[in-house]
Amino acid sequence: MTEREAIDYPLAPIDAIEPPTEWAELREQCPVAYVRLPSGDQAALLTRYDDIRQLIGDPRFARNSSEKDAARISMLSQQESPIPRLGEGHQRWRRMLTKWFTTKRMAALRPQIEAMAEQLVDEMVAGGQPADLRAGFGFPLPVWVICHLLGVPNEDRDRFSHWSDTFLSVSRYSQSEIDAAQAEFTTYMAGHVAAKRAAPGEDLLGDLITRADAAGEYLSDDALVATGKGLLIAGHETTTNMIGKMMAMLLADRSHWEQLLADPSLVRTAVEETLRYDANAGFGLTRYVDEDVELPGGTLTAGTTAICSLGSANRDESVFPDAAELDLSRSPNVHMSFGVGPHSCVGQSLARTELQVVLEVLLRRLPTLALGVPVGELPPVEGLLVGGLQKVPVVW
Repeated sequence: MTEREAIDYPLAPIDAIEPPTEWAELREQCPVAYVRLPSGDQAALLTRYDDIRQLIGDPRFARNSSEKDAARISMLSQQESPIPRLGEGHQRWRRMLTKWFTTKRMAALRPQIEAMAEQLVDEMVAGGQPADLRAGFGFPLPVWVICHLLGVPNEDRDRFSHWSDTFLSVSRYSQSEIDAAQAEFTTYMAGHVAAKRAAPGEDLLGDLITRADAAGEYLSDDALVATGKGLLIAGHETTTNMIGKMMAMLLADRSHWEQLLADPSLVRTAVEETLRYDANAGFGLTRYVDEDVELPGGTLTAGTTAICSLGSANRDESVFPDAAELDLSRSPNVHMSFGVGPHSCVGQSLARTELQVVLEVLLRRLPTLALGVPVGELPPVEGLLVGGLQKVPVVW
């Protein structure tokens, strides 16, 4: 494609479960395509699985870049994290977090997640139908879990949601609104870190305060604040959205729900398949390329900002047979929804655990669950870097 033919990005999905029509065409005809971002800047959009896997797995390229010629997503200034993003410092930081997201720790946490899910179903049923599954279940569950891990008050969850949305804003908020909200968020988390220094406790932040990394170094206050903010955002925003999207996928054609009711052992593979099938995954991962890169689908020249569409990669027919079909028993399932390489999602085991618990509890408690509106009427999240649904009305 030439610069004249640059297409506007992001691409809009058809509805909650149907992907943008352009994905298949771009994968087949133009796997490295010029796109025009909301800022007006130009970037290269990658849509094929092999191209994206190679690029995001390459440790040479930063997830975020302050290079002056990097494309801006929007005209608004982007929030930056002081957490080291590359090199050994970043890997040491990841290793410090890893102990909190091991299989053993998730198994120990699971009964508490199940108990909270049961309580939320009770409250949703007591409120009557139709109910908004996102507001009554999909939002409070992951917020409670991440607050529990960080040792922050669950009662502040509405504030966290607003701060998170402003952090992820592309067009929903003004610069002054973003700056004010992020200043509040930073002040809040700095106060929390200071309180933890005085009385660390047994939560994740308390552990990071009192434990040195492999090099014998402790995280600075700025790094602790950024860690707390980052985990609060990532720990509830993406999982909240995925719960709503997962349920929309499974209930849009109730034969999928009936299949799970008949065989609950499919819950684990069903979670992985809905992660792969997600047509509304959000903006995608960005990579700034400061040297030429040869990909199977084409060349990225130095100075290019690449947008990696994980949603499109997960629909790549060359990797996933019958990629357009939701196959709840698909195995193996090598989707890239959590990324790959040094920047893959550190909390993916927690997200998987939460999504599995959601399915198990809802299948057991509300077997007659159904969407309250046609799937095409589910309103998408707009103006944010993440994809999701504003509401998921359900009946039972």
